[in-house]
Amino acid sequence: MASDPLSPEETQRYARHLTLKGMGGAGQQALKRARVLVVGAGGLGSPVVAYLAGAGVGTLGIVDHDEVSLSNLHRQVMHTQIGANKAESAESFARALNPHVTVVVHGGRLDVGNVAPIMSGYDLVLDGTDNLVTRRLVAATAEALSLPLVSGAVSMFDGQVTVFSPGGPRFDDLYPAEADDADLPSCEATGILGPLTGVIGTLMAMEAIKLITGIGEPLVGRVLTYDGKGGRFSEFGY
Repeated sequence: MASDPLSPEETQRYARHLTLKGMGGAGQQALKRARVLVVGAGGLGSPVVAYLAGAGVGTLGIVDHDEVSLSNLHRQVMHTQIGANKAESAESFARALNPHVTVVVHGGRLDVGNVAPIMSGYDLVLDGTDNLVTRRLVAATAEALSLPLVSGAVSMFDGQVTVFSPGGPRFDDLYPAEADDADLPSCEATGILGPLTGVIGTLMAMEAIKLITGIGEPLVGRVLTYDGKGGRFSEFGY
């Protein structure tokens, strides 16, 4: 599929991509053609939106029904206005960062009635939500629509990221059906170190760019984990 040529301003803006071996003009055009949906505009969504908008993803959809609260601000660095809808706040941030990106706001709650119509308009989905009900819904819909899904999760000092690709290992292979939100620690109950969301969210953006451009080896069937206190990354397969 052809893309509009990069404008002189875009050429200057993406100059470090255009000179990067393996990315170049073809990779930048792939980013410009891409339609990417970010589910969750919170701690993980903040670096995801920032780096994908900065990279020049052509269309960036953002889903979040929640409002910004004071306790969000230590980690959800896109937001500054308490009480604002997070998807709309993220839109303002992305547009200010890169006016060449088309931002589509989905400011309502994601549910079984709207998830497929919303996700079907995109090529790639990133999920940074914090509950298994939504994560299962997004994963099942991505699988049904044959969409790749980048999934990140954080808790306290630790985080992880993986990629679910059509035909590859499934969400249920990593999260068994008996797993329940009641069994998992909540951010409200246990806390979370703010920069942790930046580490994992940035890795999610990296995986998305790799999938869009065909650069490197995505984390399909592999979970990359980060121990923030120990300063160590590790990996396991599933």
